[in-house]
Amino acid sequence: MAEPARKHATYQDLLALPDNVVGQLVFGVLHAHARPAPKHARASSTLGGELEGPFNRGRGGPGGWISLDEPEVHFDQDVLVPDLAGWRRERMPELPIDKAYLELAPDWVCEVLSPSTSGIDRGSKRSVYAKHGVHHLWFVDPDAQTPEVLELDGATYRVIDVWSGMVQVRARPFEAIELELGALWAR
Repeated sequence: MAEPARKHATYQDLLALPDNVVGQLVFGVLHAHARPAPKHARASSTLGGELEGPFNRGRGGPGGWISLDEPEVHFDQDVLVPDLAGWRRERMPELPIDKAYLELAPDWVCEVLSPSTSGIDRGSKRSVYAKHGVHHLWFVDPDAQTPEVLELDGATYRVIDVWSGMVQVRARPFEAIELELGALWAR
């Protein structure tokens, strides 16, 4: 006897999750996990802080970006919550205020890896980002102390660079200034 077809999760399933849980819909599957641990949150917050002045506000850098922590982004039926995402202002001059989520694919996404999310971040979420044209994808691993920069090359990503430890780098698409990525794992 054949197994019954698996029911695709819906946005209503996502909304039914408790407030302390991050939920995502990827290829019809509901993925839920606890809020980020402090090490993970620190890496994400520190990176956002590094980008805020020079890229969001144009202080000491070129400006031209809007970046957000944990935005809910709808990619057709998929609903993802990247740790950080950025849009070039020429594509999104202002934040939409009529919805609690965004429907325009980001130009850049950063996923801060943790043991509970690394598989989905590097797997199915990466596929959704590629399918919807997210040009720049970063993976930041606080445990391994490695930032990894990928760039969309046709339908898939290619690794541009990987660093380790306490580093200052010029990384696409933010190569206009040197970023202190070693600060992501400083205690």
